Amino acid sequence: SQSIGREKGEGAASWFPVEFEGKAFRPSMQVRWKTNEAGMARLLHARRLGTTGTTLWYVRYLDDFPAFPINTFWEDTASSFMSDKIYVVQTATKIVERCLLMTTDPGDLVLDPTCGSGTSAYIAEQWGRRWITIDTSRVALALARTRLMAARYPYYLLADSAEGAMKEAEITETLPKDRQPKAACDVKKGFVYKRIPHIMLKSITNNEKIDTIHATWEYKLGPILTDLNVALKQSWQEWEVPREAEKKWPEKAKSLLTSWWDMRSARQKEINEAIAKAADSEILCDQPYEDNKKVRVTGPFTVESLSPHRVLSTDEDLPSSEAEARTESSGQFETMIIENLKKAGVQNTVKNERLKFDRLEPYAGKWLHAEGEYTENDKSRRAAVCIGPEHGTVGPDLIKEAAKEAVQGIGFDLLIVCGFAFDPHVSEEVKRYGKLIILPTRMNPDLSMGDELLKKTGSGNLFMVFGEPDLKVDTETDGLLTVELKGLDIYDPTTGEIRASSTDDIACWFIDTNYNGESFFVRHAYFTGADRPYEKLSKALKAEINEDAWDQLYRTKSRPFKRPDTGKIAVKVINHYGDEVLRVYDIKTGK
Repeated sequence: SQSIGREKGEGAASWFPVEFEGKAFRPSMQVRWKTNEAGMARLLHARRLGTTGTTLWYVRYLDDFPAFPINTFWEDTASSFMSDKIYVVQTATKIVERCLLMTTDPGDLVLDPTCGSGTSAYIAEQWGRRWITIDTSRVALALARTRLMAARYPYYLLADSAEGAMKEAEITETLPKDRQPKAACDVKKGFVYKRIPHIMLKSITNNEKIDTIHATWEYKLGPILTDLNVALKQSWQEWEVPREAEKKWPEKAKSLLTSWWDMRSARQKEINEAIAKAADSEILCDQPYEDNKKVRVTGPFTVESLSPHRVLSTDEDLPSSEAEARTESSGQFETMIIENLKKAGVQNTVKNERLKFDRLEPYAGKWLHAEGEYTENDKSRRAAVCIGPEHGTVGPDLIKEAAKEAVQGIGFDLLIVCGFAFDPHVSEEVKRYGKLIILPTRMNPDLSMGDELLKKTGSGNLFMVFGEPDLKVDTETDGLLTVELKGLDIYDPTTGEIRASSTDDIACWFIDTNYNGESFFVRHAYFTGADRPYEKLSKALKAEINEDAWDQLYRTKSRPFKRPDTGKIAVKVINHYGDEVLRVYDIKTGK
C-alpha cells in the first residue's frame, strides 16, 4: 500500500477528501480508501461510485464477473431426471458432464467400472477425454456400443490446430503462434475456450485509458451542457441533468438533452469496453468454441471380452491354507452354477426354445461336474455338464478333455460346456466328436455374483446358446477377398437338431481382415438391417454424407479387402442380447 509507514489522516496517499455529486467525503481515522487520488478520479469517471448517507462506496455490477466455479451445489441437474432413458438406471448426462469438467482435462483417462448405458463414455468422448468402461451385462454393453456409434457431437476447436490458433489469436488480439507439425491437433492441449473479463477494482483504478476517453468526450459534452443550461436558464451539473425532457421545454432544449444523453451513453460504453479489455480474463472450461460447419462422430473404439489367453495356475506356490480356500470356493461356485442351470435350463435366441432338465445332479468326474436327463422328441436323453473357470475363458483343451470323458462308458448324448467367455478356436473343437453334440453355453455374468446377490430370474437368460456363424469366403477376380454372412447355425434344444437361421438374429458383425491371433481389431463393421444404430446419425448428416457409403454398412456381404499378411481373418458376430462369437478363418487352408 502507498500508506505503509505513514500515519492515516491528512497527507496519506490513500486518505484524502473526495467530492461526489456536490458533497465531500472522507474516510474515518481507522480506515482509508482502497486507491489513491488518480484511481478515485477514474472510479468517478467510470460511474463506479455511490453513496448511502455519509458513506461513499464502490459500485460493482453482476456482470463484472458473471461466472462461478463448478461446485457441489448442483441446482441445474434436477430437470434431467425426467429425460428419456434407454437404460433403467441411466445417469443423466448433465451430472456426468459436471463431474468430468470438475476433475479432468482433455486427454485424461476416465474409467467407469459400471458402464450401464454408457453415459460416462458418451460424455468423455464429447469432451475429448479418453475412456474405459466396464460392465458384466452384455445387454448393457450392446446398448452402450449402439449409443456411441450413433452419437453426434459438436466440433470443438482444438487449441493445437490451425483453426484453433487463428481463433486464439483473434480473441486475445495477438499474432498466431507457430505450430509444430508433429504436435498438430493434439487433444491433450485442450480446446479454444470462451473467456470473460474478471473486473476488479484494479481494472479501473490502474486503467489510464479511462482518463483519455473521459477527456475526449468532455470536449463534446461540456458545450452541449452549457447550451442546455442557457436554454433552460439552469446551472445543472452533470449528475443533475434529468433523464427525460418536460413537455413545456422548447424543442431546442429537448434536442440538446437527447444529444447529451446519447453522447454520455456512448462515453460510458467506451469506458466499459476499456475496463473489460484491461481486466484479467477467466477461461470458461465448459464453453469451448464450436465450428458449426463441422459435426463430429465417435472416434475408433473397441469392445473387448475376457482375455482368451490362458493363465498358468499358481496354486502350487500358495500357502496350503489359501490353496484349500480356493478349492473350497471353486466347489461352491460349481454347486451354485448347477443349481441355477437346473432351474433355468439352456435358452437359445428363440423365446420358446429352451432345454429343460428332468433331472440334474452333481457328477464326480475329472472334467464333468454334473449329469442329468432331458426330454427330446418324447425320448429321454442324457446330458453331461462341464463348467469352465470362474475367472477366465474356456479353451479347446478343456472341451477336448471333457468330450473324451463324456464318450466313455455308456456315454452321453449331449455335452453342455458352460463358460463366461470362449476361446475363438472352440468352434472348431466342438465339431470333432461324432454323435456327441457339444453345446458351448455362455453364462450370464450375473452368476459371478453368487446366490446372495443374484436376482431370482427363474427361467431368465442365465445360460444362452449362440449359434455358429455360417460364413463364405470368396476370392474376387482381382484377387481381393470378400466374406458373406449367410446366417447362424442354431441348436434347437427342443428337437436336438441344428438348423440354419436368417441374419435377423444378428445385430452386427465385424471383420478383422488381418488377424494376428491375439487381438481383434475392427477393420470392417456391418449391420444386417435388424439393428440400424446409424439411422438417426445418417439423417442428421444427410446433407454431408454419401448415401451409398452409408448403405454399405447394412449388408451381409463385406466390401473386398486384400489378403491378410498373417494368413488369417477373424469374424465376430453379435446378437441382440449382446452375446458374441468369434470365428477364425485360415485363408491358406480354407478353414
